[in-house]
Amino acid sequence: MDFVLRKATLEDRPAISILIAESVRGLSRDDYSDEQIESAIKTAVFGVDTVLITDGTYFVAEVDDQLIGCGGWSKRKTLFGGDQFTERAPEELDPRHEPAKIRAFFVHPQWARRGVGKTLLTRCESDARAHGFTSLEMMATLPGMKMYQAFGYMVGKQVIYKMTDGVTIELVRMNKQIPSP
Repeated sequence: MDFVLRKATLEDRPAISILIAESVRGLSRDDYSDEQIESAIKTAVFGVDTVLITDGTYFVAEVDDQLIGCGGWSKRKTLFGGDQFTERAPEELDPRHEPAKIRAFFVHPQWARRGVGKTLLTRCESDARAHGFTSLEMMATLPGMKMYQAFGYMVGKQVIYKMTDGVTIELVRMNKQIPSP
């Protein structure tokens, strides 16, 4: 492993925001149009969620103080979206009956397919399990869906989400039972 994984801090927000835009612009072109990509970045569908950072459930991967990946899990009901996203549900989940959320995974294009996403996902699954969760769910992007399927996530309902500027984007609900240690 050529990178370090650590919990994100509030000071990381500007760098995470840049990483998200670079990741989406570099890795989503096969699945989304330029208009969809730019709209999703602008409307905070793809954006920093400060609650994940303050909850201590968001991680960054870095090399030489440069962020190359980020992702987290949540004990809250919000399924996706950054700070400015209007459809937020900050209530905490009950791990006995509700799945933890896998949230906001992005990898720099130069680090794609080099284990960054897998390392982040493994950490998130382990942490969610340690907090009593037995299942996970997410709203995946089309390019992200391929990675999540490779790690046992099941494809659920496809959603056409209409952003605040009227542009639509296809997302996919996915879920997984957390394997026992």
